[in-house]
Amino acid sequence: MKILRLLSLVLCCLPALAQALPDNPKLAAKHYALYDLTSRQMLLEQRANERIAPASLTKLMTAYVVFGALEQGKISLGQDMMPTSYALRLQNEEPRMFLEVGREVTVEDLIQGLIVQSANDAARVLAEAVANHEIAFADLMNAQAKRLGMNNTNFKNATGVPEDQHYSTAHDLAILAAALINDFPKQYAMYAVREFKYNGINQFNRNRLLWQDPYVDGMQTSYTEGEGFSLIASAKRDERRLVSVLLGADKENLRSTESQRLLNLGFKDFESKMLYRKDQAISSIRIWKGTEREIKVGFRADTFISTPFSEHNKLTAQLETKQPLIAPVNAGQRVGTLHLSLNGQKYLDLPVFATETVSLTNVFSRGVDAIRLLFE
Repeated sequence: MKILRLLSLVLCCLPALAQALPDNPKLAAKHYALYDLTSRQMLLEQRANERIAPASLTKLMTAYVVFGALEQGKISLGQDMMPTSYALRLQNEEPRMFLEVGREVTVEDLIQGLIVQSANDAARVLAEAVANHEIAFADLMNAQAKRLGMNNTNFKNATGVPEDQHYSTAHDLAILAAALINDFPKQYAMYAVREFKYNGINQFNRNRLLWQDPYVDGMQTSYTEGEGFSLIASAKRDERRLVSVLLGADKENLRSTESQRLLNLGFKDFESKMLYRKDQAISSIRIWKGTEREIKVGFRADTFISTPFSEHNKLTAQLETKQPLIAPVNAGQRVGTLHLSLNGQKYLDLPVFATETVSLTNVFSRGVDAIRLLFE
């Protein structure tokens, strides 16, 4: 492996940094995570990888799978569904939109009930609409969890009703919330709806931050006797969006106030700035047996980094590349990692990609490079 040091080009583009990372705040909750969607960084975590019963927070994945089915044309908003007796069975005291046997309901109303009312009956009917049965739908949920990198999550149902081997973590739920916002921005707008009326019954969204904070526009609440009160919230200020996951508050009002504290800390104590633009060359590295001697490397998308506010020029960078790098190499192919350190401590690793294609050279030149490599 070959390590290249990046100096002025990196440092001129870096945001202000604190001398040390802020300590995790003490919040009245068992677990929490704070995620910055702009930089795709986890800013703060406490016991965020411990497994919990996600309860109604499960419905974020239910919605994610349903939104995917809508985009794929498997279901449509205007499609009428006839609830089955299985879907309408009452499991203890659970949130419902009060669907009725023998009365059709549109997919659009079901989604509103799922999101605004956190309705379990809506979740089960939607699961049947997409996969014919809730058990098969749970398989789809787990496939998406695996694809998103939710490595400490497993779903057994679409509602979050407690079952063995139905679990997640604050870290994984933050990943899920961010994916839902990024992948389905139009549908995400429904999470800002404060109330929904169905079957003559008007119900209000349990996310009180929709009333208390003008920047908050979602997402999901939950409560169980074992886990307490929980809230996943998202707020956008200017062009920056954060997701907070707060699990296990003792009181309903605490899940709102502590979530707001967490979001405020993220906006106040951290900033996100662009490090490099898409396809901007951060360096050129040696390539062997190619039509060029060097290849430019950078990032496949605009790359932001979130750092604590305060001092500048505390971040250092090292570019580690695969050596020897042998042609052919295609644009977009990963060729290394940019290691970022803050005050001498590891801070963040970013994958680095070729920004151009270098083809294989002729036989004679390849032979020359093969001999040179013997002496490298």
